[in-house]
Amino acid sequence: MIIARHATLATTVLALIAASACSSASPGGSTVPSPVTQSGRRADEPLVEFEMMTWPEVKTALAAGKTTALFYTGGTEQRGPQNVNGGHTLMGRATVKAIALRLGNAIAMPVLPYTPNRASATLPGTIGLTDTLLMSILERVSEEAIATGFKNVVLMGDHGGGQPNAYRDVAKRLDAKHAKDGVHVFFCDSVYSKANADFDKWLTDHGYPTSSHAGIPDTSEMLYLGGESWTRLALLPTAVGDTTPRGAARDPNAPRVNNGISGDARRSTAALGKMIFDMKVDYAVKQIQGFVRSTR
Repeated sequence: MIIARHATLATTVLALIAASACSSASPGGSTVPSPVTQSGRRADEPLVEFEMMTWPEVKTALAAGKTTALFYTGGTEQRGPQNVNGGHTLMGRATVKAIALRLGNAIAMPVLPYTPNRASATLPGTIGLTDTLLMSILERVSEEAIATGFKNVVLMGDHGGGQPNAYRDVAKRLDAKHAKDGVHVFFCDSVYSKANADFDKWLTDHGYPTSSHAGIPDTSEMLYLGGESWTRLALLPTAVGDTTPRGAARDPNAPRVNNGISGDARRSTAALGKMIFDMKVDYAVKQIQGFVRSTR
């Protein structure tokens, strides 16, 4: 059963990679990039980012059926010596845009750059909110989206910890409030928790070291999406931190490496980053489509 599940996961990942490669190739087999606008959007790409639209464009999109608002939270925190502090937010923008494009009936709302965390003078890269503030913000922006005319609001995040409870609680409360009017609010957890759990298992099965914060998953995805602008390539050979496996007891005799990395990021690659990015988008799209179908 376990072998079959991971075989299916591997097949899915390979299919996503193949599909991406095919979509960027010309009939003759050579890769032909689409023209890119100054905002980074391909000229042939639908406009799905709320902050890059005018109000008439939003109104037209809503009338055309793009009535699902996607709220994705990022975060500002240290990500080891090798990754920029805005990684969560930068990855979040790319992820939510890709999800909106795949869904076809959604608009990607502006990504929130702050989530629950605590600043530190030792590793000065973090600016955080409290759980209470996050919940208040999520509730407020969801209500604003509903007032704007969206019929479905989806809450997602690129950060772990105890945050899932905040998203889930807000979504449950607002959905109960607005369902009678045909408006629904959902929490999409597959984009982060399920995708990362499955990717971690894939890495372990294929001989990669255990890692979490600023480890192989984070660093690889940042390499794939931002290259050397987001990751300091010269620091990858030394990107090793606290290597105690997640959930395991620390060896009291082993010195702790306090550089912001939980694990070993040295084998991070853009190819691995594409795998986790595609998984996150694919998992989210399927879960959101299921949410919307359940309301019909």
